[in-house]
Amino acid sequence: MALDFTAIDFETANSSNASACAVGLVRVRGGEVVAKTGWLIQPPPGHDAFFELNTRIHGIRAEDVIDAQPWTAQLDALAAFAGADVLVAHNAGFDMAVIKRACEATGDDCPPYRYACSLQVARSVYSLESYRLPFVAAEAGFPDFPHHNATADALACAHVMIDAARRVGATDIADLAERAGVRVSQIKTPVEPRVVAA
Repeated sequence: MALDFTAIDFETANSSNASACAVGLVRVRGGEVVAKTGWLIQPPPGHDAFFELNTRIHGIRAEDVIDAQPWTAQLDALAAFAGADVLVAHNAGFDMAVIKRACEATGDDCPPYRYACSLQVARSVYSLESYRLPFVAAEAGFPDFPHHNATADALACAHVMIDAARRVGATDIADLAERAGVRVSQIKTPVEPRVVAA
């Protein structure tokens, strides 16, 4: 099975999508997890307040990211790990908004990643009472992981997509998306205005 993708998950410091404070990344090749990593991030200035609600969810505090790389510095590492892969996330709209908004906050060029959503796939492939990641991951045979740890969540997401692809007989991400009736989308980045010579 040529099921190749990178699963990704962000945690945020507050209600701003730009406030990325942790990322988890999991590489899948041929339907198998082959690499995983994750790190803390210093949220961009102006988006770096840590709300008690967020900290209660993921356990990350302002003092934990003091020595972490800021968004701009870690963007290259993220891109190096993901390469040209389609990114997959559970509720992918959130995670893609983190990439887009953090880049806007720092003035970085936003990579125009293609992405698919494991939440949408799960709703199509599974019949569950809840489609929150812990329930979906358990159905995919990946129970009991530390939810809201970015790397653990990315790993759970990867297992959901691998299991869903197996269940529907999909050979790759595009095939899985088609069989599940979902789209592989792309982060929309601002188009530079065309300059017309007088």
